[in-house]
Amino acid sequence: MNMPLDSRQLRAFCALARTGNFTETARELHLTQSGISHSIKALERDVGCALLDRVGKKVVLTHAGEQLLHHATKILGEMKSARASLARLAKWGAGRLRIGASTTACQHIIPPVLRELKTRFPEHVIAIQPGDTSALIPALLRNEIDLAIALEPDGEPQLEFHPLFTDELHFIVGAQHPWADSKRVQRDEIPLQSYILYSKQSLTFRLIEAYFQQDNIVLNTVIELGSMEGIKEMVKLGLGISIAALWIAQREIAEGTLTSLPLGRRKLQRHWGVLHRRGRRLDFAEATFSSLCEQACASLVSGSRSDEAEVVS
Repeated sequence: MNMPLDSRQLRAFCALARTGNFTETARELHLTQSGISHSIKALERDVGCALLDRVGKKVVLTHAGEQLLHHATKILGEMKSARASLARLAKWGAGRLRIGASTTACQHIIPPVLRELKTRFPEHVIAIQPGDTSALIPALLRNEIDLAIALEPDGEPQLEFHPLFTDELHFIVGAQHPWADSKRVQRDEIPLQSYILYSKQSLTFRLIEAYFQQDNIVLNTVIELGSMEGIKEMVKLGLGISIAALWIAQREIAEGTLTSLPLGRRKLQRHWGVLHRRGRRLDFAEATFSSLCEQACASLVSGSRSDEAEVVS
Protein backbone atom coordinates (compact mmCIF):
# COMPACT_ATOMS: atom_id res chain seq x y z
CA MET A 1 0.00 0.00 0.00
CA ASN A 2 1.45 3.36 -1.04
CA MET A 3 1.77 5.82 1.85
CA PRO A 4 1.09 9.54 1.32
CA LEU A 5 4.09 11.78 0.79
CA ASP A 6 5.40 13.91 3.64
CA SER A 7 4.18 17.50 3.20
CA ARG A 8 7.28 18.98 4.85
CA GLN A 9 9.54 17.10 2.45
CA LEU A 10 7.42 18.26 -0.49
CA ARG A 11 7.66 21.85 0.72
CA ALA A 12 11.47 21.61 0.93
CA PHE A 13 11.62 19.97 -2.51
CA CYS A 14 9.45 22.65 -4.18
CA ALA A 15 11.44 25.46 -2.57
CA LEU A 16 14.74 23.88 -3.66
CA ALA A 17 13.42 23.37 -7.21
CA ARG A 18 12.55 27.07 -7.32
CA THR A 19 15.78 28.46 -5.84
CA GLY A 20 18.19 25.81 -7.17
CA ASN A 21 20.35 26.34 -4.08
CA PHE A 22 20.46 24.60 -0.69
CA THR A 23 21.67 27.67 1.19
CA GLU A 24 18.92 29.92 -0.13
CA THR A 25 16.28 27.24 0.45
CA ALA A 26 17.43 26.75 4.06
CA ARG A 27 17.28 30.50 4.66
CA GLU A 28 13.76 30.74 3.16
CA LEU A 29 12.38 27.85 5.21
CA HIS A 30 14.30 28.81 8.39
CA LEU A 31 16.06 25.44 8.46
CA THR A 32 19.67 24.28 8.28
CA GLN A 33 21.26 23.15 5.02
CA SER A 34 21.74 19.68 6.47
CA GLY A 35 18.02 19.63 7.38
CA ILE A 36 17.08 20.39 3.77
CA SER A 37 19.54 17.77 2.51
CA HIS A 38 18.12 15.10 4.85
CA SER A 39 14.55 15.94 3.74
CA ILE A 40 15.44 15.56 0.05
CA LYS A 41 17.29 12.28 0.62
CA ALA A 42 14.36 10.91 2.63
CA LEU A 43 11.94 11.95 -0.13
CA GLU A 44 14.10 10.25 -2.78
CA ARG A 45 14.17 7.05 -0.71
CA ASP A 46 10.42 7.23 -0.33
CA VAL A 47 9.67 7.62 -4.07
CA GLY A 48 12.47 5.26 -5.07
CA CYS A 49 14.33 7.47 -7.56
CA ALA A 50 16.64 10.48 -7.82
CA LEU A 51 14.88 13.83 -8.01
CA LEU A 52 17.84 16.24 -8.27
CA ASP A 53 21.21 16.44 -9.99
CA ARG A 54 23.95 18.67 -8.59
CA VAL A 55 25.66 20.87 -11.18
CA GLY A 56 28.32 22.88 -9.37
CA LYS A 57 26.63 24.91 -6.65
CA LYS A 58 23.24 24.60 -8.34
CA VAL A 59 20.76 21.76 -8.44
CA VAL A 60 18.56 20.81 -11.38
CA LEU A 61 15.58 18.50 -11.55
CA THR A 62 15.73 15.06 -13.06
CA HIS A 63 12.85 13.86 -15.24
CA ALA A 64 11.33 12.22 -12.16
CA GLY A 65 11.84 15.47 -10.25
CA GLU A 66 9.95 17.41 -12.91
CA GLN A 67 7.06 14.96 -12.67
CA LEU A 68 6.96 15.20 -8.89
CA LEU A 69 7.16 19.02 -8.97
CA HIS A 70 4.06 19.13 -11.19
CA HIS A 71 2.05 17.13 -8.64
CA ALA A 72 3.66 18.63 -5.52
CA THR A 73 2.81 22.17 -6.64
CA LYS A 74 -0.86 21.20 -6.94
CA ILE A 75 -0.82 19.39 -3.60
CA LEU A 76 0.71 22.30 -1.70
CA GLY A 77 -1.60 24.72 -3.48
CA GLU A 78 -4.65 22.74 -2.34
CA MET A 79 -3.28 22.63 1.19
CA LYS A 80 -2.83 26.39 1.12
CA SER A 81 -6.38 26.85 -0.13
CA ALA A 82 -7.70 24.55 2.59
CA ARG A 83 -5.89 26.55 5.26
CA ALA A 84 -7.27 29.81 3.86
CA SER A 85 -10.81 28.40 3.79
CA LEU A 86 -10.55 27.24 7.39
CA ALA A 87 -9.16 30.62 8.41
CA ARG A 88 -12.20 32.31 6.85
CA LEU A 89 -14.49 29.94 8.74
CA ALA A 90 -12.71 30.82 11.98
CA LYS A 91 -13.58 34.47 11.51
CA TRP A 92 -16.61 35.82 13.36
CA GLY A 93 -19.69 35.52 11.14
CA ALA A 94 -18.08 33.55 8.31
CA GLY A 95 -19.40 30.15 7.28
CA ARG A 96 -22.34 28.44 5.62
CA LEU A 97 -25.89 27.59 6.59
CA ARG A 98 -27.97 25.06 4.66
CA ILE A 99 -31.67 25.26 5.48
CA GLY A 100 -34.56 23.04 4.44
CA ALA A 101 -38.14 24.33 4.51
CA SER A 102 -41.50 23.77 2.85
CA THR A 103 -42.51 26.14 0.07
CA THR A 104 -45.11 27.66 2.41
CA ALA A 105 -42.50 28.26 5.12
CA CYS A 106 -40.21 29.74 2.45
CA GLN A 107 -42.92 32.25 1.64
CA HIS A 108 -44.27 33.13 5.09
CA ILE A 109 -41.46 32.44 7.60
CA ILE A 110 -38.08 32.47 5.90
CA PRO A 111 -37.94 36.00 4.29
CA PRO A 112 -37.89 38.14 7.47
CA VAL A 113 -35.61 35.62 9.17
CA LEU A 114 -33.07 35.71 6.33
CA ARG A 115 -33.17 39.49 6.16
CA GLU A 116 -32.11 39.74 9.81
CA LEU A 117 -29.69 36.81 9.55
CA LYS A 118 -27.81 38.36 6.63
CA THR A 119 -27.51 41.58 8.62
CA ARG A 120 -25.88 39.73 11.50
CA PHE A 121 -23.81 37.30 9.38
CA PRO A 122 -23.03 39.12 6.13
CA GLU A 123 -20.21 36.71 5.18
CA HIS A 124 -22.32 33.57 5.58
CA VAL A 125 -23.26 31.58 2.49
CA ILE A 126 -26.91 30.60 2.95
CA ALA A 127 -28.67 27.95 0.87
CA ILE A 128 -32.38 27.11 1.02
CA GLN A 129 -33.64 23.67 -0.03
CA PRO A 130 -37.45 23.55 -0.47
CA GLY A 131 -39.19 20.35 0.55
CA ASP A 132 -41.88 18.80 2.73
CA THR A 133 -41.07 17.21 6.07
CA SER A 134 -40.93 13.74 4.49
CA ALA A 135 -38.20 14.92 2.09
CA LEU A 136 -36.27 17.05 4.59
CA ILE A 137 -35.78 14.25 7.13
CA PRO A 138 -33.59 12.08 4.82
CA ALA A 139 -31.74 15.22 3.69
CA LEU A 140 -30.84 15.92 7.33
CA LEU A 141 -29.77 12.32 7.91
CA ARG A 142 -27.56 12.43 4.78
CA ASN A 143 -26.03 15.71 6.03
CA GLU A 144 -27.22 17.55 2.90
CA ILE A 145 -28.78 20.31 5.04
CA ASP A 146 -27.96 21.60 8.52
CA LEU A 147 -31.42 22.64 9.78
CA ALA A 148 -35.00 22.17 8.67
CA ILE A 149 -38.20 24.04 9.46
CA ALA A 150 -40.61 21.10 9.55
CA LEU A 151 -43.46 19.35 11.29
CA GLU A 152 -42.62 17.22 14.31
CA PRO A 153 -41.91 13.70 13.02
CA ASP A 154 -42.73 10.42 14.72
CA GLY A 155 -40.10 7.78 15.33
CA GLU A 156 -36.97 9.67 14.29
CA PRO A 157 -34.50 9.06 17.16
CA GLN A 158 -31.59 10.44 15.15
CA LEU A 159 -33.19 13.89 14.98
CA GLU A 160 -33.77 16.59 17.58
CA PHE A 161 -36.87 18.81 17.45
CA HIS A 162 -36.97 22.39 18.81
CA PRO A 163 -40.60 23.61 18.93
CA LEU A 164 -41.52 26.86 17.16
CA PHE A 165 -45.33 27.02 17.18
CA THR A 166 -48.50 24.97 16.99
CA ASP A 167 -51.19 25.66 14.41
CA GLU A 168 -54.68 24.28 13.81
CA LEU A 169 -56.15 23.09 10.55
CA HIS A 170 -59.52 24.43 9.38
CA PHE A 171 -61.84 24.06 6.43
CA ILE A 172 -61.04 26.81 3.92
CA VAL A 173 -63.91 27.68 1.58
CA GLY A 174 -64.54 30.29 -1.08
CA ALA A 175 -66.74 33.33 -0.47
CA GLN A 176 -69.59 31.85 -2.55
CA HIS A 177 -69.65 28.49 -0.80
CA PRO A 178 -72.86 27.78 1.20
CA TRP A 179 -70.80 27.16 4.35
CA ALA A 180 -69.36 30.68 4.08
CA ASP A 181 -72.85 32.20 4.17
CA SER A 182 -74.29 30.03 6.93
CA LYS A 183 -71.12 29.91 9.04
CA ARG A 184 -72.12 26.31 9.71
CA VAL A 185 -70.69 22.97 8.64
CA GLN A 186 -73.20 20.17 8.39
CA ARG A 187 -71.41 16.99 9.46
CA ASP A 188 -73.17 14.83 6.90
CA GLU A 189 -72.07 17.18 4.11
CA ILE A 190 -68.35 16.78 4.82
CA PRO A 191 -67.81 13.59 2.75
CA LEU A 192 -69.84 15.05 -0.11
CA GLN A 193 -67.49 17.96 -0.77
CA SER A 194 -64.81 18.17 -3.43
CA TYR A 195 -61.48 18.68 -1.70
CA ILE A 196 -58.34 20.36 -2.98
CA LEU A 197 -55.59 19.19 -0.66
CA TYR A 198 -51.83 19.39 -0.42
CA SER A 199 -49.67 16.50 -1.67
CA LYS A 200 -50.70 13.02 -0.56
CA GLN A 201 -47.03 12.32 0.24
CA SER A 202 -47.01 15.06 2.88
CA LEU A 203 -47.35 14.58 6.62
CA THR A 204 -50.24 17.09 6.60
CA PHE A 205 -52.29 14.92 4.25
CA ARG A 206 -51.73 11.88 6.47
CA LEU A 207 -52.82 13.88 9.54
CA ILE A 208 -56.03 14.99 7.79
CA GLU A 209 -56.78 11.46 6.64
CA ALA A 210 -56.27 10.02 10.13
CA TYR A 211 -58.39 12.77 11.71
CA PHE A 212 -61.50 11.98 9.66
CA GLN A 213 -60.98 8.23 9.86
CA GLN A 214 -61.59 8.50 13.60
CA ASP A 215 -65.13 9.66 12.76
CA ASN A 216 -65.51 7.10 9.97
CA ILE A 217 -65.54 9.90 7.39
CA VAL A 218 -63.83 9.41 4.03
CA LEU A 219 -62.95 12.42 1.88
CA ASN A 220 -63.85 10.83 -1.43
CA THR A 221 -63.22 13.46 -4.09
CA VAL A 222 -59.70 14.84 -3.69
CA ILE A 223 -57.65 16.97 -6.08
CA GLU A 224 -53.99 16.78 -5.09
CA LEU A 225 -51.83 19.88 -5.55
CA GLY A 226 -48.27 20.65 -4.44
CA SER A 227 -48.76 24.39 -4.00
CA MET A 228 -50.80 26.10 -1.29
CA GLU A 229 -50.96 29.24 -3.42
CA GLY A 230 -52.48 27.23 -6.25
CA ILE A 231 -54.90 25.55 -3.84
CA LYS A 232 -56.14 28.90 -2.55
CA GLU A 233 -56.76 30.18 -6.05
CA MET A 234 -58.76 27.08 -6.98
CA VAL A 235 -60.84 27.39 -3.80
CA LYS A 236 -61.57 31.03 -4.64
CA LEU A 237 -62.91 29.89 -8.03
CA GLY A 238 -65.28 27.48 -6.33
CA LEU A 239 -63.59 24.33 -7.64
CA GLY A 240 -63.63 22.78 -4.18
CA ILE A 241 -62.72 23.40 -0.55
CA SER A 242 -59.45 22.85 1.26
CA ILE A 243 -58.08 22.14 4.71
CA ALA A 244 -55.23 24.37 5.86
CA ALA A 245 -53.84 26.46 8.71
CA LEU A 246 -55.15 29.98 9.16
CA TRP A 247 -51.75 31.66 8.85
CA ILE A 248 -51.45 30.33 5.32
CA ALA A 249 -54.66 32.07 4.24
CA GLN A 250 -54.84 34.99 6.67
CA ARG A 251 -54.61 37.66 3.93
CA GLU A 252 -57.43 36.12 1.90
CA ILE A 253 -59.55 35.61 5.03
CA ALA A 254 -59.05 39.27 5.97
CA GLU A 255 -60.03 40.33 2.45
CA GLY A 256 -63.13 38.14 2.53
CA THR A 257 -62.23 36.02 -0.51
CA LEU A 258 -61.83 32.94 1.68
CA THR A 259 -63.57 31.81 4.87
CA SER A 260 -62.35 29.45 7.58
CA LEU A 261 -64.49 27.01 9.54
CA PRO A 262 -63.55 24.48 12.25
CA LEU A 263 -63.11 20.84 11.31
CA GLY A 264 -65.15 19.68 14.29
CA ARG A 265 -65.26 19.60 18.05
CA ARG A 266 -61.84 17.94 18.08
CA LYS A 267 -58.94 20.12 16.98
CA LEU A 268 -56.42 18.96 14.41
CA GLN A 269 -53.14 20.58 15.36
CA ARG A 270 -49.65 20.44 13.88
CA HIS A 271 -46.42 21.11 15.73
CA TRP A 272 -43.76 23.04 13.84
CA GLY A 273 -40.13 23.32 14.83
CA VAL A 274 -36.49 23.32 13.81
CA LEU A 275 -34.99 19.89 13.17
CA HIS A 276 -31.33 18.88 13.23
CA ARG A 277 -29.29 15.75 13.84
CA ARG A 278 -29.35 14.64 17.46
CA GLY A 279 -26.21 15.36 19.45
CA ARG A 280 -25.01 17.98 16.99
CA ARG A 281 -24.15 21.26 18.69
CA LEU A 282 -25.56 24.29 16.87
CA ASP A 283 -23.08 27.01 16.05
CA PHE A 284 -23.89 30.65 16.75
CA ALA A 285 -25.42 31.33 13.33
CA GLU A 286 -27.62 28.23 13.51
CA ALA A 287 -28.79 29.08 17.03
CA THR A 288 -29.51 32.64 15.88
CA PHE A 289 -31.53 31.33 12.94
CA SER A 290 -33.61 29.18 15.28
CA SER A 291 -34.23 32.13 17.61
CA LEU A 292 -35.23 34.40 14.71
CA CYS A 293 -37.67 31.72 13.50
CA GLU A 294 -39.33 31.73 16.94
CA GLN A 295 -39.85 35.49 16.72
CA ALA A 296 -41.18 35.34 13.16
CA CYS A 297 -43.56 32.48 13.95
CA ALA A 298 -44.90 34.17 17.08
CA SER A 299 -46.04 37.21 15.09
CA LEU A 300 -47.27 35.03 12.23
CA VAL A 301 -49.57 32.87 14.37
CA SER A 302 -50.82 35.77 16.51
CA GLY A 303 -51.86 37.60 13.33
CA SER A 304 -54.12 34.79 12.07
CA ARG A 305 -57.71 34.54 13.19
CA SER A 306 -60.64 32.23 12.64
CA ASP A 307 -64.07 33.29 11.45
CA GLU A 308 -66.84 32.51 13.93
CA ALA A 309 -68.44 29.26 12.81
CA GLU A 310 -69.68 25.94 14.09
CA VAL A 311 -69.98 22.32 13.09
CA VAL A 312 -73.39 20.72 13.58
CA SER A 313 -74.36 17.06 13.52
